[in-house]
Amino acid sequence: MPDVDICILGAGPGGATAALHLANAGRPCLLLDRARFPRDKVCGDALSGKVLAELRRIRPELPAELETSPAQLPSWGIEFYAPNGRRLSVPFKPRFNKATDAAAGHIIKRLHFDNFLVEEVRCRPEIDFQEGVDVANHEQLPDGRWRLTAADGTEIATARLLLVANGAQSSFARQVGGHALEPAHHCAGLRAYYRGVQGLSPDNFIELHFIKDFLPGYLWVFPLPNGEANVGVGMLTEAVSQKKVNLRQRLDDMLQAHPALKVRFAGAERLGPVRGFGLPLGSKRRALSGRGYLLLGDAGSLIDPFTGEGIGHAIISGRHAADWAGRALVAQDFSPAFLRGYDGAVYNRLWQELRLSRVMQRLLSYPWLFNFVASRAANNPTLAETISNMFLDLDLRERLRQPSFYLKLLLGR
Repeated sequence: MPDVDICILGAGPGGATAALHLANAGRPCLLLDRARFPRDKVCGDALSGKVLAELRRIRPELPAELETSPAQLPSWGIEFYAPNGRRLSVPFKPRFNKATDAAAGHIIKRLHFDNFLVEEVRCRPEIDFQEGVDVANHEQLPDGRWRLTAADGTEIATARLLLVANGAQSSFARQVGGHALEPAHHCAGLRAYYRGVQGLSPDNFIELHFIKDFLPGYLWVFPLPNGEANVGVGMLTEAVSQKKVNLRQRLDDMLQAHPALKVRFAGAERLGPVRGFGLPLGSKRRALSGRGYLLLGDAGSLIDPFTGEGIGHAIISGRHAADWAGRALVAQDFSPAFLRGYDGAVYNRLWQELRLSRVMQRLLSYPWLFNFVASRAANNPTLAETISNMFLDLDLRERLRQPSFYLKLLLGR
């Protein structure tokens, strides 16, 4: 049974990123995942500009290697469909040139993207990566170390510091981190893959449909390679319960009957089952650390409340987790007070964007207001750019701090 300084639970984007940054710093770690890769993960499959920027921090060549993969499509913008049916088409870069410009975003199945990161992990001798290891229990010993055991009681490892990146259903996050499911800060979602959807953008714009009688939920259509598309719906868990919404039935109904969708899906073939997932949203500030542990990505409830983006935020938290794990080892301080520096670093990077997304999320409860914003955005380049950047931008923080930004919003420039 290994006894290590740092153990990471979960080899998804957050955990893999943390391991890779630790490796870059010359720090060994143990990385455990109950699955064997490649493995699927229910998701919207879109990668934001945040993701590309963070990949570059791991290794400068990584974004270019991703871009050459046949498993991905470059995406050049977003099409919003307002409740009144108006379409707002927003490119990520005005007057883009696909022949010379690098795409701001990509769409790739999690089956392929997560394995892309795991293959990078496999190349690093500092990372002891163990697949097919299901950690069922975690016990903190009197000296603060964590003892991890399997369901049959077999000891798996002991660790001085745990980086918990095992997803939205993390028992550790609930039992130890105190991240209870709160319906007002949690989204229920469904996803299916289709082939033969008509009318997809030739520039691979992702589609977001805010359908009046489905608000405050939304429907998405994301193009994929080989003529496939990721199609799904998401709605606040609180609203699903209050309105008694059957998401699976509503998804079918909208694809078969909604005027903007029924013709496009008439000849489409669904590939495999409709799969559900839950998203703990970052619309509420929660503790991300405690004695001897850090929570990353979905396990830290860091999903964007409006866009549903989790991958970029997971990777950002992974970088900061590696940084603070290294600091804790140098200081030999694994106390809650010391590790709260990780919380501060993550929220300093993400909180302003999460707050803005929370405001946008609330618009979905007021169709007339959402229609108004969409109409204004059609004639307001700053507003249109801001909405698109919430999905696939590098960093909105500096823009949100500038008074001139808000002036441009008001003046429509």
